[in-house]
Amino acid sequence: MSTTTPLHVTGHLAPVPDEIDARELPVEGALPPELTGRYLRNGPNPLPGEPSPHWFAGHGMVHGIRLRAGRAEWYRNRWVRTAALEGGSMIRPDGTVDRSVGVANTHVIAHAGKIMALVESSFPHVLTPELATVGPCDFDGRLTTAMTAHPKCDPVTGELHFFGYGVMPPYLTYHRLSAKGELVTSAEIAVPGPTMMHDFAITDQHAVFLDLPITFSMDRLANGMPFGWDDAYGARLGVMPLDRPGEVRWFDVDPSYVFHVGNAHTDTQGRVVLDAARYAAADAVAMWDGLGHDPAGLAADAAATGAARLHRWVLDPATGAVTETPLHDRGVEFPTVDDARVGRPARYRYAVADSGGRAGVVKFDAEHGSVAEHDLGTATVAGEAVFVPSGVAGRAEDDGWLLTITTRRDGSASKLLVLDATDVAGPPVAAVALPRGVPAGFHGSWIDDIEVGRA
Repeated sequence: MSTTTPLHVTGHLAPVPDEIDARELPVEGALPPELTGRYLRNGPNPLPGEPSPHWFAGHGMVHGIRLRAGRAEWYRNRWVRTAALEGGSMIRPDGTVDRSVGVANTHVIAHAGKIMALVESSFPHVLTPELATVGPCDFDGRLTTAMTAHPKCDPVTGELHFFGYGVMPPYLTYHRLSAKGELVTSAEIAVPGPTMMHDFAITDQHAVFLDLPITFSMDRLANGMPFGWDDAYGARLGVMPLDRPGEVRWFDVDPSYVFHVGNAHTDTQGRVVLDAARYAAADAVAMWDGLGHDPAGLAADAAATGAARLHRWVLDPATGAVTETPLHDRGVEFPTVDDARVGRPARYRYAVADSGGRAGVVKFDAEHGSVAEHDLGTATVAGEAVFVPSGVAGRAEDDGWLLTITTRRDGSASKLLVLDATDVAGPPVAAVALPRGVPAGFHGSWIDDIEVGRA
């Protein structure tokens, strides 16, 4: 029997053994007083001594930092107290799936006053602003599928668009929450089989689905991750008018995979423009094989096999034409955008990179095709960078800050880094020293006090 420790529980990925609280955290530089709220970040964190077969499988743990009046008032971390954390199973004795059971380890968002921890296999779990778990949420019994960890909030209507995928029919279902948090629309979408559809996109008029060749197989289940690359499945993108739920026009594209979308919009000709971090076929196979033993390579060197690169598809629902264009050869992952530009034209994308052992936060200018990077050196890695707007009336698109948790590669220490989004390559505006090394996780959100007040 092998006693080798998996890499996804070592170094900057190593889980922490307990929940702690710390107050009045040390701050280098000056926190902008406009940052009044909570930065929350989710990720997998197995219980102490618990076997961890795959990076994606650990129980959700949310790390939170409370900022107010230029101070970092507290840090705390809490496991999302799901039924799975208590040993429960998603599979009932009769073989059906219990969507109220799940690890809730991928994202944390707020909508209509609810803070929700998300994983794409289950219902969301509601948290309090202090990170206590309220419990699973099925929106008054109306949600009967899983909920993606990557819903999209329309910045104009306030509606939350999302989907659920499953390994049994229905394989894909679109959903929409009202701005008040009521589930008002659900529509099944026909696809050939069960794929790992991690993300999607919206425009002001469309939803865009990614039907790509990482598929479910019972044969793979014994290895801890039942999805894998499938050459025979094909690759296509689907465009659905938001006013006609369930009606999808599909576009065949070159074989590839996308974990994370940057943004999408409908252009003046009625075409859908989609930007994402795309793994070409060979890169997707190398990335997926590597995740089982070395997940640290998600934002790999652009010269190495296994990296995702920013890519653009232009899809024309009127003619069926599709064009595919690489935007930059920089290896990146976890692309983000100003939430006020979701589904609309946006000049900037933000992402993380780890090239040749040097990590950084990247700002991509879609207008000029240029990249600026905040270099973190070789000893530190960056998590997803979340954009927080300045709040100035008539602000420029990049007038605001980027918040990211950085962690030493050996896992020994972490900071909440605050960067000026107009000058990403410049020195940090502020850095909050956290009381422990925070394992590099998945996704997070800035939740301001106005949103918390809606709870």
